[in-house]
Amino acid sequence: MAKIGRRDMSDFVKYEVADGIATLTMDDGKANAFGVGMTTALCDALDRAEKEARVVVITGRPGVLCAGFDLKVIRGGDPAAQAEMRASGVECFLKSYLHPLPIIFACTGHSVAAGALLLLTGDARIGARGDYKIGLNEVGIGLSLPEFGLQLAYDRLDKRAVTTAVLGATLYDPVAAAEVGYLDKAVAIDALMDSAMATARNMLELDGEAFASTKQRMRQPTVDRIRKSMAA
Repeated sequence: MAKIGRRDMSDFVKYEVADGIATLTMDDGKANAFGVGMTTALCDALDRAEKEARVVVITGRPGVLCAGFDLKVIRGGDPAAQAEMRASGVECFLKSYLHPLPIIFACTGHSVAAGALLLLTGDARIGARGDYKIGLNEVGIGLSLPEFGLQLAYDRLDKRAVTTAVLGATLYDPVAAAEVGYLDKAVAIDALMDSAMATARNMLELDGEAFASTKQRMRQPTVDRIRKSMAA
């Protein structure tokens, strides 16, 4: 297994596969910050799932899917560390966004900033109802949303909600998050995984090759715009 510093991949993402469904559980024991360790582990798990499964379910630890990029790195004053984390995060977003298998998110709680962007890469997004916050709060905490984030927001959020969601840095509860496009639906917490697995089983009935090729044609233009902005 690949190593990240003194922690291995299973310290960030737990991987299970059964009946054609790979379940990836993000759990760093804290807030599931989107640092290099988490993004590398998630990318490796997605690569493994592509070989071993037909549908992927991504979920989080109780109360949180992802708290966003690691603010200690963002505000730490180390440009190399910031660039590494950003590049690793973008690759993880794009891998999920273009993944040839159906990606289902079972959002266990809070998912803000990069966590909200991660939800936007999924093919089906189910959230647990509760006192949780989901959204792009960058402007509210003094950060500018980068072009890759804007492109994902334009692509997946309700067009009427984009300005309020992005410029207004609005954080939504799960029910409202489903109304604007971060989620597809919100269910009771004790029904979350059952709902995600039922969706996964339905997606097993799809033709895999047709799904992958259609998904790529739908989303490649957005990826091209993101790559162009990064190169510039």
